[in-house]
Amino acid sequence: MNTMSPVAELPEATENATPAMPDAQPDNGAPDAAPEAGTAAAATDAASASQSPRALLKQLQQEFKAFRDCLPLAIGIDKQVLARLPALNRKTMRAALGIHTGSMRYLRAMEKATVRYDLDGNPGAEVTDTHRQHAKELLQERFKKEADRKKAERDAAAQAEADRKRQEKLQQLASKFAKR
Repeated sequence: MNTMSPVAELPEATENATPAMPDAQPDNGAPDAAPEAGTAAAATDAASASQSPRALLKQLQQEFKAFRDCLPLAIGIDKQVLARLPALNRKTMRAALGIHTGSMRYLRAMEKATVRYDLDGNPGAEVTDTHRQHAKELLQERFKKEADRKKAERDAAAQAEADRKRQEKLQQLASKFAKR
């Protein structure tokens, strides 16, 4: 069963969000001519092959309704993406899919969803109760981790304040007895 939802969060990517594009074409002395149709596509494919997962996700959101509207994705959406963008690096694409399907927005959509969608936003297969439950559990885990993290921060702050007050009292006692 492939739910396309990661079990653990992926680390944040820190690379640039935009792919590098060539600045200009060399002047060969010929009059300006329209570039060949395949050249622009090849440049886009080459750029998409070397981009970060976050940059690729941004591209997918711009090009495909299912990503843009954060719709529950059809199982096997990776094959649809590769069919439309064959030059993509599979590892980068899977990382981008993991970021997308692991997002709070996507998990919330999956938790309430009844239908999955293809890249163009056309409805497809139903979302099973198992997949809805999985999304709900992932959300609950995230909320619990966040609550635990905030509690630990509050406890650490309270401990630091107690230590500060204790140290202050010790200094007051030391100065009181040092005067005698």
